[in-house]
Amino acid sequence: GHLLEKHRMTLADLESDVVLVARDLLPSDMISMNRARVKAVVTEAGGRTSHVAILARAFEIPAVLGVADALSRLRGSSLVAVDGAKGLVIGDPDAATLTRSAAARDAAAAAERELGALRDLPAETIDGLRVKVEANIEMPEEALGVLAHGADGIGLFRSEFLFLGGHVPDEEEQFHAYRSVIEAMGGRTVTIRTLDIGGDKVLPELGAQDEKNPLLGWRAIRFCLSRVDVFKTQLRAILRAAAFGETRVMFPMIATADELERALAILETAREECAAAGQQVAKSLSVGIMIEIPSAAMTSDILARKADFFSIGTNDLIQYTMAVDRGNEKVAYLHEPYHPAVLRLVQRTIESGKAAGIPVGMCGEMAADPASAIVLLGLGLDEFSMSSAAVPAVKRAIRSIGIEEARAVAK
Repeated sequence: GHLLEKHRMTLADLESDVVLVARDLLPSDMISMNRARVKAVVTEAGGRTSHVAILARAFEIPAVLGVADALSRLRGSSLVAVDGAKGLVIGDPDAATLTRSAAARDAAAAAERELGALRDLPAETIDGLRVKVEANIEMPEEALGVLAHGADGIGLFRSEFLFLGGHVPDEEEQFHAYRSVIEAMGGRTVTIRTLDIGGDKVLPELGAQDEKNPLLGWRAIRFCLSRVDVFKTQLRAILRAAAFGETRVMFPMIATADELERALAILETAREECAAAGQQVAKSLSVGIMIEIPSAAMTSDILARKADFFSIGTNDLIQYTMAVDRGNEKVAYLHEPYHPAVLRLVQRTIESGKAAGIPVGMCGEMAADPASAIVLLGLGLDEFSMSSAAVPAVKRAIRSIGIEEARAVAK
């Protein structure tokens, strides 16, 4: 852009309210944009489990992804109506459509107020089985939304989004970011996932570049195990922050027991370095892993010997099980959480966790669907984690059924 003397408006500089229409967006675009001005997002690429969709839900911005020819069809529109719930995008809506849109907004607000009554009630079946319903966050400022929606804690803090604004935070910056979230949660558990870059989260500053098959490449724990300097910096920051409240750490994209053992060894080295520097750290720290690769689900009984908990990441687990790119709208129909292969891997993971006496949660988008929540409850899932806004509806679903009925549905 500089060489061609092109002026590129950054999304951070938006000065008026817009519907953002694009071929595709990077997670870094979503992080850096002026969210107060972006009223909705429409893209030609992507699906409901792509990172743009995940961030849109986290920021509570309506979004419709995978809209063919959106750029050309909306280019002349002065006004665009977007219904994220129904997946509708209407260019130059007439008066009747605007009236319906306003009514739909009012109805959604009323439904949200009704669900708000569940904020302080537990996620408990009608026969008394209690589970945890937690929230996923990307940025520290989202912690207030977690509390506002009545979540039991943070089941997934996607720490990599601290790195995606074009700046690599050092240990002190990370420490203060994690500590601020832990303290804001007031004793509720915060689960921090270690750096998960690569794939569609490219970070040139750390050498994570485009690859031929990025989703099968140098990403997540694979990156961290080869960039031990970056990994230890993050682990030291987490260990120090964990001294200020209930904290867990989990490693993403574990495929083998060897990877888990190596990660645990580096964590212990980071703890020793903190001690040598006279820094206060958590006396104990639960360490878990993401189950998001079929090899991990199939060997979950082995991995359970070294892990304190499991968290099933269904977005990637479905992607790798069904051989479907979660960001490709042409094959989105294959990204199917109810496929028997997916459900069997989820069931196997839960059974391995129960046999080992460790809790099993889920932080993928499947956990945010009230209908799926019933199935997962019946399969024996202990913890659910989702975007903050989805918490009340999932709580309501769990509170509306008995455990035996849920087991029958799952079977």
